[in-house]
Amino acid sequence: MRKLLLLLFFPMLILGQNQPKVGLVLSGGGAKGFAHIGILKELEKSGVHLDYIGGTSMGSIVGGLYASGYSASQIEKIVLDTDFITLLQDKISRREKSLFNKEHGEKYAITLPIKGGSIGLPLGLSKGQNVLNYLTELLAPVDDINDFSKLPIPFYCIATNIETGEEEVLEKGSLPLALRASAAFPSLLNPVEIDGKLLVDGGVVNNFPVDVMRKKGLDLVIGVSVQGQLLKREELSSIASLLMQIVNFQMYKKSDEQTRLLNIYIRPDILEYSVISFDQKGEIIEKGIEKAKSYKVVFDSIAKLQTYKKKRPVLKFTNEKFLIDKVIIEGNKNYTNNHILGKMQLREGDSVSYKDISKKINTLTASKNFKRIDYHFEKSVKGKKLVLTVKEEKIQSYLRFGVHYDLLYKSAVLLNYNYKKLFLQNDELSLDVGIGDKIRYDFEYFVDNGLIPSYGFKSRYNNFTSDFLFNNNLINIRYRDFSNKIYLQTTMDKKFAIGVGIEHKNIKVSSENVLTNGQETIFDYSNYINGYSFLKLDTYNKAMFPTEGFYADIEFKWFVWSDRNSRLSRFAQGSDPFRQFSQIKGTLGFATTFYDKLTFQYISEAGLTLGKKSSQMFDFRLGGYNQNYINNFTPFYGYDTGMLNDQSFLRSEFNLRYQIFNNYKHYAVLIANYARVEENVFKGASLFDNTKSGYAVGYSVETLLGPIELKYSWSPDHREKYWLFNLGFWF
Repeated sequence: MRKLLLLLFFPMLILGQNQPKVGLVLSGGGAKGFAHIGILKELEKSGVHLDYIGGTSMGSIVGGLYASGYSASQIEKIVLDTDFITLLQDKISRREKSLFNKEHGEKYAITLPIKGGSIGLPLGLSKGQNVLNYLTELLAPVDDINDFSKLPIPFYCIATNIETGEEEVLEKGSLPLALRASAAFPSLLNPVEIDGKLLVDGGVVNNFPVDVMRKKGLDLVIGVSVQGQLLKREELSSIASLLMQIVNFQMYKKSDEQTRLLNIYIRPDILEYSVISFDQKGEIIEKGIEKAKSYKVVFDSIAKLQTYKKKRPVLKFTNEKFLIDKVIIEGNKNYTNNHILGKMQLREGDSVSYKDISKKINTLTASKNFKRIDYHFEKSVKGKKLVLTVKEEKIQSYLRFGVHYDLLYKSAVLLNYNYKKLFLQNDELSLDVGIGDKIRYDFEYFVDNGLIPSYGFKSRYNNFTSDFLFNNNLINIRYRDFSNKIYLQTTMDKKFAIGVGIEHKNIKVSSENVLTNGQETIFDYSNYINGYSFLKLDTYNKAMFPTEGFYADIEFKWFVWSDRNSRLSRFAQGSDPFRQFSQIKGTLGFATTFYDKLTFQYISEAGLTLGKKSSQMFDFRLGGYNQNYINNFTPFYGYDTGMLNDQSFLRSEFNLRYQIFNNYKHYAVLIANYARVEENVFKGASLFDNTKSGYAVGYSVETLLGPIELKYSWSPDHREKYWLFNLGFWF
């Protein structure tokens, strides 16, 4: 009935208007705001010309893109092609992270800042840096327009001053920054600072800003609301729902008042969706189209009255390079302009694209030295001026948590303490403590000088129990390792490192079930010192389940001293004295993906002993599936941990992973691996003689806690079969 009355009285409302000015207001609503795209598509089909657009939150983003010149179909494609979950998680490309952070920063489910000696909470789940970067790329064609009324369609958006609770109408300045502020949902995205004001999502004070549009003097105002509704009694079943109901009282009351100011009110039927229904964006857009079609007669009537229609520009996303004529950096106190530009690998006079700038900003973000990095471009004489506004991170320490279970180390909770700038501006400390069935720790202090030699100290304690072959007998062995290293290294481009160091090891290998005269049988309990050199390369795009990139880790060790000889009488009968020896071990790998879903990963490993080693525990030992093995232990599907052992080995693994669902990281896995394990696999016979083989099939899922994997493994070389399971990031 309401629609019928609207159709009857609408011609009377516009009678006598030769060229009515039409405004469009789009409400906030998170993912439900994708319905705005459907409304815009139908307005375009009818030929309605919009003279002004305003919006809040997601309404501001859709409206801002349209006001800048993108068509509704272009915005639809942008939305459908964007992984919003990844975007909101603020994940930085792994290639922008330092080697230290690749090793120590990718195994935690929760990270909490330590403020003033107490554990705090972050301002939001995401800094929103990737959101700002993406908006800056999309709005590159209009980056020289600082007055939003000068856009192809005049525009405004709403934000909330979090300090005063007042409404802020954003109409000037950086458009990407304004949209980022308008959509800064509290607790999800960090606040944005504009002109000294700390701003969050405009939905807090005005989620449907029709009153602002009315002040612009528009003749007809169309409003599209994608807001929810108050919960019913039976839905108020938790503290969270009660708090949300209280917050929504004021929001919906004001929105009802705004609705009365409209000429045309459109409310898509999307109550079944939520503000985080990003995986249903296609359905939500269709709901908008469906609702807008019922207003076709109204839209057509408006279009007929618009005798003059300003031609809209054809806007296309561009990745063309442009000249950075000048860089202005504001807000930095402890870090010089040269330090910041050096981290970004940017100089005045460089030619870059907007995507290049996003990567450089992410490189700066990955340093974790800055709480917020806002930026925009201005016109300059020869090209563009980049204006960076940074807020330095005062928090220097974090507490991080993870959980893990595997069949060797069993269950463990991981606690990590991370501290930056402990003694120097460029140092970092990381301490992992695994608390569970097998207590472990891993400590590293590193001073990063980049190309200039860096230096660090590592310490580790690790222990586990498993069945190993000793003198052709299967014995239950407890293996304990305590290692300390000092090293020098040179790092290039965050992906390559080369270095040298000195290592001390204390190794104890004993049997828990073989007793001699009531004493524990000890196979080794000695200190060792070695000098070592290493080379590392890591361009994998992901630590777990990489889809592209290369990896190399090659290490040479020369064992020069041990106190084994003075302890020899305490060891098991037949133990050999210490002699100097060397070992080289290396891993090479790459990953590539076909048809977006099928990934092939190849891993090749080799090890060789030079000279006669003194302890069987320096044998290379293959078997099992763990990705957290230490020393000379290496995974090999089809065999149990350490079941194949000798002084050298050569191993190849072929791994096929197929991503089953588009929006969820579920994988079907097929693995084949082959190896030779002998005294010297590189001498004499063919490389393929006496080859061992093993296979595995499995199912893997990526979760916030880390990967969950279930695999079935076997080898045609014997009758044993193995079920393999792990949960959480490896540590």
